[in-house]
Amino acid sequence: MVEIRENEWRTIMALKEAGGRRTVDDIVNSTGLNYASVMRAALSLKERNLIEISEEKRTKISLNEEGREYAEKGLPERRLVEALRRMGGSASMDDVAKAVGINRKMLVIALGWLSRKGWGKIKKRERTLEMLKEPTQGPDERLLLLLKEHGSLIVERLDEELREAYQTLKSRRILNVDEETIRELKLTDDGWRLLERGIEAVEEVSQLTPEMIVSGRWRRLKLRRYNIKAPTVRVWPGKKHPYLRFLDELKEKLIALGFKEMTGPIVELSFFNCDALYMPQDHPAREVHDMYFIKEPTYGSLDRYREFLMNVKETHENGWKTGSKGWGYAFSIDEARRLMLRSQTTAVSVRMLLSDELEIPGKYFAIARCYRPDVIDKTHLTEFNQIEGIVVGEGLTLRDLLGILERFALEIAEAERVKFRPGYFPFTEPSVELHAYKEGSGWLEFGGAGIFRPEVTLPLGIDVPVLAWGLGVDRIFMMRSGIDDIRYLFTQDLEWLRRQEVV
Repeated sequence: MVEIRENEWRTIMALKEAGGRRTVDDIVNSTGLNYASVMRAALSLKERNLIEISEEKRTKISLNEEGREYAEKGLPERRLVEALRRMGGSASMDDVAKAVGINRKMLVIALGWLSRKGWGKIKKRERTLEMLKEPTQGPDERLLLLLKEHGSLIVERLDEELREAYQTLKSRRILNVDEETIRELKLTDDGWRLLERGIEAVEEVSQLTPEMIVSGRWRRLKLRRYNIKAPTVRVWPGKKHPYLRFLDELKEKLIALGFKEMTGPIVELSFFNCDALYMPQDHPAREVHDMYFIKEPTYGSLDRYREFLMNVKETHENGWKTGSKGWGYAFSIDEARRLMLRSQTTAVSVRMLLSDELEIPGKYFAIARCYRPDVIDKTHLTEFNQIEGIVVGEGLTLRDLLGILERFALEIAEAERVKFRPGYFPFTEPSVELHAYKEGSGWLEFGGAGIFRPEVTLPLGIDVPVLAWGLGVDRIFMMRSGIDDIRYLFTQDLEWLRRQEVV
C-alpha cells in the first residue's frame, strides 16, 4: 500500500472512477476540492509521471440583449433593405427609418452596413436610399441564427467562414464572449499500476497549532512540503487604466515643454465649433450625419461675444477686413447659436483666443473628448479623444509647426518615421496631414495641422500668426502600445486590463 497526500488521493480516485480521463472542473465538482487544490495535486502527480495534463483554449460566445433583438427581428441593415424593397427600391432615409421603426443612432449604423454589404447606395444630398441588389444571407446572419437556436457556441469549433462572421458580430458588440482554458487530466500507465498496487491517503498539515503540540498529535502527522511551483489563486492589483495613465503622462510632457492647458465645454455652440473657424453654414460637414445636435434646448446664448459674432458674420458674408471675399451667403445668427456635442477640439482653441487669459507669445494644449456619428469598427468610434494645440506669437512659420509635429510623433507616439502631406481645412492655410510609421503598426494618419487663416484670427482680435494642430491621441496610444483595435481603449475586458503592466 502506497501512501500519498489526501488531495492527490482524492484526485487520482476521481480519475479512476471516470475511466482515467477527466477535466479539472469535473474533479472539482465531484470531490468538493477547490480549483487551486486540484491543480496543486495534479502538478504533484504529474511530476511523478502518474498523470498527464492537457489544455484547450475555448472561446464561448452567446448573444447579448441587443444581439437577441437582432436574432428575432433581423439585423438593422436587413430590415432597412427589406423595407426599401417594399417601397419600390428607392425612398427617403426618413421614410425608410420610419417604416422600419429604428431611431437615428441605429439608422446611422444600419446605413453604414447597408453600404458596406453593397445592398444599397446613400445619396446624401437628396437624403435618399437606393437599393442596388437583392440581399443574400451572409455568414454573420447565419451565425446569428445558430446562436439563437443553440444559445451558445464554441468559436474554435466553427468553420472558417463562421469564425470570420464571429469577428464581425464581435465588432458590432452584440456578443457575450467568454474565453476559458479547459484543463484535462489523464492517468498514465504508471498511474494505473500504482492503483493496482493500492494507495492510501495520508494526512498532511501545513502548519502546527497549539492543540497539536499540547496533545502530542504532531508526532503522528506529516508536514506538507512547500512547492514553490504550485499554482495559487491569482491576485490582481488595483491600477489605473493604461490609456488614462498615458493621457496623464502626455499632459505632464506638454506642461514640461512649456504648454498651458486650455479647456472648453462638451456641449458647444456652433459658433465656436464651426463659424469662428470659417466653416460656411452650408458646409457638408455640418449635416446631422456628421455632427450631433442637441434637441432640447436647441439654442444657446452668444450675448457675451456679440462684437466677435458680428466680425465673423461679416467675414463669412463679404470677407470683412481680412482681405478675403468671404463665402458670399447670408450668415444666420440663429445657426451660430445652435447647441451641439463638440466635434473637434479646435473649438477649445477658439475659446482660448477669446479668453482674457491668453498670453502672446504663448503655447496651449487641450486633450478633449469629441463626438461624431460613425460606424463603429476597429479604427472608428462615435466618441474619441483629440489633442489640440496652438502656438501664438510673432514670426511663426510652417517650419516651426512641422518641427513640433515631428517631435510629437517621435517622442510621444514613439514612431520611427514621419511624413507630411498637403491637406485642406477651412480654417488653416497652409495645411498638412501628419502620418507616422512604426514597425508592427504600419503607417497611421494622426490628424491635421496648419496656420490659422486671417479669416479666423482677425475677427477674434488676433493679429499674429497662430500655429494649430488637432491629432488623434487615441491613435497615438494605439501605435505606442501595439494595439490594432481602437475599442480596447475603452474596453471592459478584464482579462486584457489585467495583462497590462503596472508602471
